[in-house]
Amino acid sequence: MSIFSGYVFLVFGILSGIGANSFAKISDGFSKLSPTIFCLILMCVCMFSLSKAMSVIPVGFTYATYGGLTITAIAIFGIIKYNQVPNIYGIIGISLIVIGVVLLNTLGKTN
Repeated sequence: MSIFSGYVFLVFGILSGIGANSFAKISDGFSKLSPTIFCLILMCVCMFSLSKAMSVIPVGFTYATYGGLTITAIAIFGIIKYNQVPNIYGIIGISLIVIGVVLLNTLGKTN
C-alpha cells in the first residue's frame, strides 16, 4: 500500500471517528437504538481505517493526527450544534493540539 492510500485511510478514520462521537452524544447513553447502531458501526469503520493507515504511516503519527483532529472537530461540532463554547483555556488547548499535529506531521521524524 502506498503512503497516499495510508493517508486516505487516515482521513476516512478521522471522519468516521467524528461521526461515531457525534452519534455517541445523540444516542443518549446508548439508550436510543438507531444512533447506537450507527455509533458502533462507525467505531468499527474507524478502527479498521486506522489499522490500515498504520500499516504505512508510523503509529505515533497516525494516532496523534487522528486524536488531535478528531478532538478539534468534535469541539467545533459541540460549539455549532450544542452551543458549548469553551473558555479561553479550552481554546488555547485546542489550538495547541492543532499546532502539535501540524508540527508532528511537517517536522517530525521516525527511524
